Amino acid sequence: MWRYRELLPLQGDPWVGRHTGFTPLLPAPRLAKALGVRELYVKNDAVNYPTLSFKDRVVAVALSKAREFGFDTVGCSSTGNLANAVAAQAAAGGFKTFIFVPADLEPEKIVGTQVFGATLVKIGGNYDQVNRLCSEIAQKYSWGIVNVNLRSYYAEGSKTVGFEVAEQLGWRLPQNIVVPMAGGSLITKIAKAFDELQKLGWVEPLPTPTRYFGAQATGCSPITTAAKNGTTEIQPQKPNTIARSLAIGNPADGYFAVKTILASGGAGEDVSDEEIVDGIRLLAETEGVFAETAGGVTVGVAQKLLRQGKINPDESIVLTITGNGLKTMGAVNGCFDESAAIRPKLLDFEEKFLHPVAAGA
Repeated sequence: MWRYRELLPLQGDPWVGRHTGFTPLLPAPRLAKALGVRELYVKNDAVNYPTLSFKDRVVAVALSKAREFGFDTVGCSSTGNLANAVAAQAAAGGFKTFIFVPADLEPEKIVGTQVFGATLVKIGGNYDQVNRLCSEIAQKYSWGIVNVNLRSYYAEGSKTVGFEVAEQLGWRLPQNIVVPMAGGSLITKIAKAFDELQKLGWVEPLPTPTRYFGAQATGCSPITTAAKNGTTEIQPQKPNTIARSLAIGNPADGYFAVKTILASGGAGEDVSDEEIVDGIRLLAETEGVFAETAGGVTVGVAQKLLRQGKINPDESIVLTITGNGLKTMGAVNGCFDESAAIRPKLLDFEEKFLHPVAAGA
C-alpha cells in the first residue's frame, strides 16, 4: 500500500505494515454467471497482511502516525478485525497495547488478538458503549486510540483499497462498487480515493461517475435504512446479527456514507442472517474465496440489488471483501452434512459416493 505514500498523511517512512496491502483484485466469472452479470471483480482483502482483513491498512497508517506523535501506548475499540490488526502491528512496532471489545465477540477474533500479547479488555455491552469508554480513556491518558484521537489518520488508510482497485483495473474506475459498512468510513474513503485519482489525471473520468452501494446486515442497518429513506439522518439501532464486524448501531461516519451513496446514484441494502450465510457459501463455491460474515453481506446485497434492478448487470462491478472466513467459522458451522466414515475400501467409496442409489436399492 505504500506505493501511494505521498497520498497518505505521514511525514516520513511507515513504522509498521510495510508489507500490508496490494491484495488481489480477482476476476469472478463463475460468480458473475451465478449473478447474471457481465463483468465482475472481487477485491480480496481476506488475504491482507498480517491479520487477514482490510483493517490492516488503516492500522498501518494510524500506528505509523502514532510513532510520529511519540505515543508509546496504543489501543482501539473494536468489533474484531481492528482488534486483531492493532494487536499484531503494535507488537511489531513495540507499542504497549490495550484492546477494548464487546464480550460476545467471536472466539476466533478473541484468540487472534490475545496471541500478540495485547491486553484485552472485554466489556459487557455493545460496540457503541465500548467506543464511548475509549473516548473517555483518550481524553484522560496520553494514548493513541486508533479510532478515536487517531481516527482522521486511520481512516485515510482505507483510500488504498480504492487506489488499488483503479490500478488493478488498468487505471480505470469501476462503474459500480459494493462495500460493507460498519462505521461507514470505508465507502467514503474509496470514493475519496477515486476522486483524488481523477484530480491527479491518473484515471479517465467515467461518462457516468462510479455508483456506490452500501451493504449492511438487517440486524444492524442504520446507514442502509437512512439511504432507503433518502435521508442523511441516522437513527441508531441495537445490533442483532451474526455479522458482528458490522454491528455498529450508531456509526461515526454514517452521515457521510449516506451522502456518498445517494450523491452517486447508488443505494443501500441489507440482508438477513440466512442470506449472509448463503452469500458466504456462494462466493466460496464459485470463486474459492472464503469470506467472513461481512463478505456474505456484500455478496448477498449485490445479489439483492441486481434483482431489484438497482445495479446494471451489463456494467463493471466490484465487490469489496474485507475479512477472512477463518475469523467467523461459527457462522457456517452446522451448514454442511456430516457423513459417517467409511472403511478404507474402494467398494465402500463407490457405493457411498458414486452409486448411492444403487447401493441403497
